Amino acid sequence: MKKDALILIASLWMLASCSEQKSLSHLPELPSIPEVPEPLPQGSVKMTPLSEFPEVQLDIPIAEGPFQPSWESIEENYPGIPQWLRDAKVGIWVCFGPQSAGESGDWYARHLYMDDNSRGAYQNHLRLFGHPSEVGYKDVLRTWNPGKLDPARLTKLYKKAGARFLMIMGVHHDNFDLWDSHYQPWNSKNIGPERDLLGEWSKACHKAGMRFGVTFHHEYTWWWWQSAFGCDSKGPKAGVPYDGHLTLEDGKGKWWEGYDPRQLYTIDLREYKTVGTQLLPESGVFGRHLDYARWYATQWALRMMDVTSRYDPDFIYTDGTDQGPFSGSGTGAGYRCNAMPIVMADFYNRTLKKRGRVDSFSIVKFRRPTNGTVNTAEFGFPDDIDTTQTWIRETPVGDWYYRPGFVYDAGSMERFIIESVCRDGCVALNIPICPDGSLEAACEEMLEEVGKWMEVNGQGIYGSRAWQIPAEGIADESGRPRKFPAGALGQMQKDFPFTPQDIRFTQGKDGKIYAFCMKSPEPGQTVSIRSLGRNEGRMGEIRRVKMLGTKGDLKWQQTDEALEITCPGEIPFQTAVTFQIE
Repeated sequence: MKKDALILIASLWMLASCSEQKSLSHLPELPSIPEVPEPLPQGSVKMTPLSEFPEVQLDIPIAEGPFQPSWESIEENYPGIPQWLRDAKVGIWVCFGPQSAGESGDWYARHLYMDDNSRGAYQNHLRLFGHPSEVGYKDVLRTWNPGKLDPARLTKLYKKAGARFLMIMGVHHDNFDLWDSHYQPWNSKNIGPERDLLGEWSKACHKAGMRFGVTFHHEYTWWWWQSAFGCDSKGPKAGVPYDGHLTLEDGKGKWWEGYDPRQLYTIDLREYKTVGTQLLPESGVFGRHLDYARWYATQWALRMMDVTSRYDPDFIYTDGTDQGPFSGSGTGAGYRCNAMPIVMADFYNRTLKKRGRVDSFSIVKFRRPTNGTVNTAEFGFPDDIDTTQTWIRETPVGDWYYRPGFVYDAGSMERFIIESVCRDGCVALNIPICPDGSLEAACEEMLEEVGKWMEVNGQGIYGSRAWQIPAEGIADESGRPRKFPAGALGQMQKDFPFTPQDIRFTQGKDGKIYAFCMKSPEPGQTVSIRSLGRNEGRMGEIRRVKMLGTKGDLKWQQTDEALEITCPGEIPFQTAVTFQIE
């Protein structure tokens, strides 16, 4: 290679290094894990009550700007949820990472260490990898290689299917960062695929003009991983410890030499009464581990700030069950500090400086209405229209992580979208990606069908708002119109017996009313929409009725009791159809 070419390459490398250092210039180096006391007998220690532990103010520098690391400052300075989210409505969840390798659905990394787990993760791990005392999750990370993952192709596919934003996994409860992480050595650039996966998704989204956010689930990690410190309860390896107990010194001469298992599995906290024995710990603080808790919360925040400083996402997402991470309660049990406001203030200041405006937002899953946050929940829908706070309903097709045997049904995706939007919400649907990074053929066919439906019916979805009521149709035991079944999309959702008289409503940006039949009617069938009868008084005289995807005028009449529509001789979709009403 010529000398001047070498000089050019070196210069470019130095420029890239300086650029990265500049982006991280306000972020401190993380100290080593502090000394941890020897574990006490399991269940022998009570959590420190929250009443005895005021909120800790972490000392983490943030980007300069008007936002300060407090909920009060965020609420005061945040300009409001950006219009683009209200208009986008539909997103795709990219819940993909090394847990897909177990082909056991969600929470595989935790369940593989439970020999009594009913989901089959333990048995699948034995079959695919070996016994977790010998081959644990750290070894799954090493061999996971999604060689067929093509973020650029998938982004285009999701956009064609109707998505207007993506939610991309940054780190799940398994504590493995899916980017070239500055603060977590257990990451996809160092181990396994040796790729900056989040960087690839970011580049693909920016190129495609797709809004995207990054999701962070490591609030759970320190109590979620306690199963790795256990052992088989029966059988030939009963009592043999799993690999959560390994230390940095144990790695000498092994493939993972230099990687501290505590930075993956955290530490053994089973001495606290409810940790490791219940799904969630009881409220309170890990009182014997305050130095470690502060370190853990600091690392939690810095990892998120690392991402927002380098990849310019449109939003960030934190999983959880309480008002925010590190609240001391629910999934936030164990410590009480202001980590979340620190991350949000840094993010908004950074967005303001880079874009000249704050058109980003933060999802705090179940936080009460707070200016600056968006709410999400899994699976189900509110009973009525909910305008208290911008919200997103999320659910997976099949499961959050891949396992064989999923039901791929375009109608289920379409009905989930309709059911959310008619209540003034947005949608994020997870598409299961196989361990190698590909989609099953039936999944791609489903997305293609949904895309064709959205292309025609999307004018009643994108930019819409809830109408006066969300729905009419066959009532459930509460007297309200039946809702699409909650849960992951599967056979039950596909087979739910909607009729063409199960109607959902939105009001489009064009001011027109859109009435969705949750099941397509037969050619020539009459659909009666009672809520649009004159006696209801919900709207004036109707001037025009059209079925989206058809040409020509429909036969219809507005009576005192209903809007009566005679369907055309050809119905454009087998799943659901939309009437546009002026």
